[in-house]
Amino acid sequence: MPSDALTLCHECDLLQRNPPLPPGGSAQCVRCGCRLHKHRPDSLNRTLALALAGIVLFAIANSFPFLSFQMQGQTTQTTLFTGVQDLTEQGKGEVAAVVFFTSILAPGLQLALLLAVLLPLRLGGRLPPGYPTLFRWFKTLVPWGMMDVFMIGILVSVVKLTDMATIVPGPALFAFVVLIFVLAAAQAALDPDIVWARVPLPPALRRRPDPSQPVLGCDVCELVVPVQQASRDRRGHVRCPRCNDRLHRRKPRSLQRTWALVIAALVLYIPANLYPVMSVTSLGRTQSDTIFSGVVFLLNHDMWPLAAIVFVASIFVPLLKLLILMFLLVSVQTGSRWRPRDRTRLYRITEAIGRWSMVDIYVVTILVALVRLGNLASIQAEAGAVFFCAVVILTMLAAMTFDPRLIWDALERDRERDRGRDRGRETARDTGVRPGVVADAGRIEPTGASA
Repeated sequence: MPSDALTLCHECDLLQRNPPLPPGGSAQCVRCGCRLHKHRPDSLNRTLALALAGIVLFAIANSFPFLSFQMQGQTTQTTLFTGVQDLTEQGKGEVAAVVFFTSILAPGLQLALLLAVLLPLRLGGRLPPGYPTLFRWFKTLVPWGMMDVFMIGILVSVVKLTDMATIVPGPALFAFVVLIFVLAAAQAALDPDIVWARVPLPPALRRRPDPSQPVLGCDVCELVVPVQQASRDRRGHVRCPRCNDRLHRRKPRSLQRTWALVIAALVLYIPANLYPVMSVTSLGRTQSDTIFSGVVFLLNHDMWPLAAIVFVASIFVPLLKLLILMFLLVSVQTGSRWRPRDRTRLYRITEAIGRWSMVDIYVVTILVALVRLGNLASIQAEAGAVFFCAVVILTMLAAMTFDPRLIWDALERDRERDRGRDRGRETARDTGVRPGVVADAGRIEPTGASA
């Protein structure tokens, strides 16, 4: 069995076989339930077509008017980039950089990298230099593209401005909405296995690995690499022979880094909710709004579904994520054996929900871009937006830094100790030698598959 026919689960570190999958079928880890592989029929053609459509929609969304604000005969017209520019002019460059990266740059780079990766496969022939690196960058950017969250921010902004003025959607908004679905469909249709299967492997990795040899699993291309066959760079770092990503048995200093990010986010969470995120000037009167007052505004206007979304995304989710991460950190450090599969599910929740907290930041961005009529009506971003944006980014980085395989290490040590004790007893029974602990090389488990 070659190394490419094996999978080392990136959440519980169990070595398993890759079973043949029927069309639409998927493979799950037999221990933690993580989905390892999914068969996507006609993946190359579907993804390439969607990526080409996405490029066209992306150009339209960034070239034409996005929204228009009409109040007492005056009109403000915006593009997708206007909010970023206005935030920079108001001295909120940190927030502007995050908004630009997550709503414009990251989605655009995803589409460009998809084309750069898929076109050589479709046209055939030799792969260009740096091909694995391009696909590695694409996978890195996926969590940071937040156009769907930006769309929720648009809905909240329109509701807030309904009583003040008339909002007119532009052609870029319609292209942006379609682009959200096209990019999501492209990501769902993409089968990474067809990409990595075209990248040549060293001859040594095409042979059956020695069962007694320790292996490392690549988090990017999912290649199982025997430690002795892994390449090293000039600094001595172990690299994947296929995608050149750094290989680690566990993420370096995962607990320390995650604790540092969690503590920093907790400290910033307080001013993020106490300080106003924006100030609204209308007919010479100025009112400051915090995140919670924005929820109250939506409730007072009978927009309870949007109020619930903003409350959950901006207040409840960041706090829940921090509490879950602290629970996981403490459970790992105390060597807890309690329900590791459920704790792994909690980790998946922290990865999935963190990005939705950006709703309030996008609301501020849109309102700042739309309402620019001087003393008649204007909106200014405040310090609370900077603190809250930092909380969102820190919690996302904390979830990425935490290594879920640490949850299973205590059970794995117990398993190895029990096996070593059993082997020692067998040795003592056969030879009369006192029992001792014997290191276990592990075994390859069959992967769970479902249609």
